[in-house]
Amino acid sequence: MYTFQVKNLFIASTLVLGMSVASAQDGLVNSLKVNASEKSVESFKFTDVINLANTSIKNQGSSGTCWSYSTNSYLESEMIRLGKQPVEISQVFSARNAYVEKGKNYVRMHGAVTLGDGGELHDVINMYKKYGAVPQEVYSGLNYGTTKNKFAEMSGITEALLTAVVKNPNGELTPNWEKAYAAVIDSYLGEVPKTFAYKGKNYTPQTFAKELIGINPDEYVEFASYSTEPYYKKTMMMVPDNWSFDLVYNVKMNDMTAIIDNALKNGFTVAWATDVSEKSFSWKNGVAYVPTKNYDDMTKEEKEIMFNGPKEEPEITEEMRQKAFDNYQTTDDHAMHIVGIAKDQLGKEYYIVKNSWGATNDYKGYLYVTKDFVKYKTTSFMVNKAGVPAAISSKLGA
Repeated sequence: MYTFQVKNLFIASTLVLGMSVASAQDGLVNSLKVNASEKSVESFKFTDVINLANTSIKNQGSSGTCWSYSTNSYLESEMIRLGKQPVEISQVFSARNAYVEKGKNYVRMHGAVTLGDGGELHDVINMYKKYGAVPQEVYSGLNYGTTKNKFAEMSGITEALLTAVVKNPNGELTPNWEKAYAAVIDSYLGEVPKTFAYKGKNYTPQTFAKELIGINPDEYVEFASYSTEPYYKKTMMMVPDNWSFDLVYNVKMNDMTAIIDNALKNGFTVAWATDVSEKSFSWKNGVAYVPTKNYDDMTKEEKEIMFNGPKEEPEITEEMRQKAFDNYQTTDDHAMHIVGIAKDQLGKEYYIVKNSWGATNDYKGYLYVTKDFVKYKTTSFMVNKAGVPAAISSKLGA
């Protein structure tokens, strides 16, 4: 029976709250550097089965905005699927608007809700629907001389500002706090343009989303799997960074990979949120799987060869998955973009996953993740309704 690993103390103390603090992103990436083996690339022989079109690898920098990078990457692939010329959608525009809405929600909830960089896949869709979208070249979010996102200072100031608002020192809130909050964000990320020119034509964020990107936000559905809740019904996504309290469809564990497989086989990529703070997740080697033995019980030699070639995995059960979620062994760490399926030299299938940490690993920004890892460690995923198998879709009434 597979026993659960004890996570790195840093992860336990800073990421139990999900993707919520800019500095936690740096801590997460740094904590994974030791998860590597020598000669990993030589030991795996991957062959593509499906590899759907996607845009170039990006780098989210020192910001907890993986949810925005992954979902906007997903929307860019949706543009390709629809026969459109893809454009790099401003990830920070989506994040900036989510920060504004999150601040409002934080004050309404008297501070009793998560605050910070973190978010969920649906936040990009919700912000797209309300605010539209802009190209990266129009709104980069790099407003004070940096070449990569660096949000820790901004996060500290905005949190202090909202904490002061919640204390309500005047005895009644003024409308000015919202202006002050937005002004702080804009001083770091830049003011949002009301209109802008792109390839010789003028747009607003709303007309750019409608006319050039052209996706219908109502076509996208989000899933999770909790054995404690009724299946095929909508339920609350029980993670701290679901600050908007969105509901998701609850499906059985095996339905998750069935939906992902069906989507990929029909030309749809998938936005994916998961736990990556695992000893069996190697960013450097670009491989993730579920080991049959607890890491603490491995010998030194076993640890050294964890990513040197395919390994056996235990049978993943719904009970095992739920227990890991409930005892914080599965946490809402990171979001990425599933773009295909590959097989190793033994015929085992892996998902091809696009990350947003730059092209710095063995596979130039991509990873190969086993289906068992996805069953065990997924916190949520999003797909176009048309990618859901008919048998599952009929149960949802979607």
